[in-house]
Amino acid sequence: MMAHHRFRTRVKAAAIVPALSAALLLAGCASMPPGAGADPRDPWEGYNRTMTRFNDSVDQAVLKPIATVYTKVVPSPVRTGVSNFFGNIGDVWSFVNNLLQANFEGTLYSFWRVAVNSTLGLGGILDPASEMRLDRHRKDFGMTLGRWGVPPGPYLVLPILGPSTLRDTAALPVDTWGSPINHIQDVPVRNSLYILGGVNTRAQLLNTTDLRDQAALDPYSFTRDAFLQKRRNDVYNGNPPPDENTTRYDQPDEPGGAPESPQAPAATPQAPETSQTPAAPPAPETSQVPEETPQAPESPQTPAAPPAPKPSQAPEETPQAPASAASAAD
Repeated sequence: MMAHHRFRTRVKAAAIVPALSAALLLAGCASMPPGAGADPRDPWEGYNRTMTRFNDSVDQAVLKPIATVYTKVVPSPVRTGVSNFFGNIGDVWSFVNNLLQANFEGTLYSFWRVAVNSTLGLGGILDPASEMRLDRHRKDFGMTLGRWGVPPGPYLVLPILGPSTLRDTAALPVDTWGSPINHIQDVPVRNSLYILGGVNTRAQLLNTTDLRDQAALDPYSFTRDAFLQKRRNDVYNGNPPPDENTTRYDQPDEPGGAPESPQAPAATPQAPETSQTPAAPPAPETSQVPEETPQAPESPQTPAAPPAPKPSQAPEETPQAPASAASAAD
């Protein structure tokens, strides 16, 4: 048993160490083409483009034909069951990484997905957890490192495996060790599962790669930008902070900040709103005061005192004086 374990360890080392060594050697010796390195996230663009062409050649010669035959021969329900099976295995490692990231919601979701799909889902072949709205929170050790502040490092294309970053490449051995498939003791079964998982993954990407090759002017740049954006989005659970290396088209550049001043003239036309002050004609309401002054003529009513002429009756009594004079004459 110990000898068998040592053999497995040596096989893994023989498979991983030379591949990484070759990648770093090529990265150091690759010549940079003109214009390379314009993207600060991709300082090894010369090597990455060379490795991308190599991977595309292997894909066109081996992987894509096998995946195409796989989709034509294997019925869709069976392929769905295979995808569910490997997804359930991935949820086990996602549970560990969600826990390491202190993402308790993702931890609970991953735990219940594994519990439900492993029992009601017949070992993961079915996916009743998705029907129960238990969403998948896929995480790996590279995302865990990013969650705790480890930068992604330069963009790096690995042989056969494809797009990656320096941080994710360093985390790859841990992800390989953490996969439940890696702990299967039966070597033929373990290797068969690895091959089946790779073919199934490539089959799921057939339409995506075909669309990329038809629509993208530069498939390499398109793949790089899409991969880096998705990884950054996954690390920050869909809410990444602004990236200094990402061009923002919704904000003017610093030299062009002056164009914002044209908005000021748009504000000056609003000054005529002050001309609404002439609308103060309601002030003529003060003219109602003169309406009260015309009431002053009411004072002429005082002449209505003509009853005073009653004293004129006194003259009527004065004529009686002659009567007294007549008596005097008598």
